[in-house]
Amino acid sequence: MPLYTERLVLRGFRLADAPLIAEMVALREVAEGTLNIPHPYLPEMAEQWVAGHPTAAKDDVYNFAITRVSDGLLIGSIVISVAPRFQRAEIGYWLGLTYWNQGYTTEAARAVLHWGFTQLGLHKMCASHFPANPASGRVMQKLGMQYEGTLRQHVRRDGEPFVDLIMYGVLREEFLR
Repeated sequence: MPLYTERLVLRGFRLADAPLIAEMVALREVAEGTLNIPHPYLPEMAEQWVAGHPTAAKDDVYNFAITRVSDGLLIGSIVISVAPRFQRAEIGYWLGLTYWNQGYTTEAARAVLHWGFTQLGLHKMCASHFPANPASGRVMQKLGMQYEGTLRQHVRRDGEPFVDLIMYGVLREEFLR
């Protein structure tokens, strides 16, 4: 179930993607913007991660490889985690450092939100970011998401101090206007 945009193809992951994933997320700047990517990140971790993410949904979680139409290059990942009972989902994403500030994340997220609202019948989609990653918040704003609050000292990574999560959300009728 690939999704297509002007510059991107969002597809399932392949084992052949593992070396490039490991290379991109091994950079501290990429890992620090996420909750679940450890640092340091070892190559075998990418293989295990890909093996655990089939091309179809697993437990209402859809993981997409973000690839460029122009050359097929893998540049990042976007995930949608669905709570079917509430017709709600959360999205998360990361992009290789080389591909930051080029609009790829916004383009991929817009496609995933559209798909979630029109194909999965979702009522609401949300996302969150760390205070130290305001660029991710700007992506959420560009998608039409509204600031919904800050969850104070809500998560911690690898034994570090607790950090806030800044929450955004958008309703189907707002997004599809």
